Amino acid sequence: MATAKDAAAKVESLAADAQKAATDQFEKFAKSFEDVAAFGQETVDAMMKSSNIFAKAAEEMNAEFVSFSKKTMEEGVAAAKEMSSIKTMPEFVEKQAAYAKSALDGYMKQAAKFNEMFMAAAKDAAEPMNARAVAAADLVKSYRA
Repeated sequence: MATAKDAAAKVESLAADAQKAATDQFEKFAKSFEDVAAFGQETVDAMMKSSNIFAKAAEEMNAEFVSFSKKTMEEGVAAAKEMSSIKTMPEFVEKQAAYAKSALDGYMKQAAKFNEMFMAAAKDAAEPMNARAVAAADLVKSYRA
């Protein structure tokens, strides 16, 4: 009889251990699912933040482009008016060369400014997604441990 009781106790102990192991595994699975869901939401938030940063930068660059275009047009009209009143060919060539140099210098400065604006926008917009990449690596490391 003692053997049957021992066997029953052993079966109960094994069943309890199996139940505990199953419960632990389910809790780990549930926690993993919650972590993945939270990670996904944080990634969507980071994408939205990146999009907003890029949209704001695009607005600023567009405003800068419109301003530069307006300034260039005004300078071109002023130069055309000035050249229309010139009486000699050497003076015309001199004024035309000065205007061409000024226009080219302005264009080069503006191109450098646009490049700086674009690079800053790209860096700022990429930052939230870079943070998500680091978080993804950390998440993978935590599940390997």
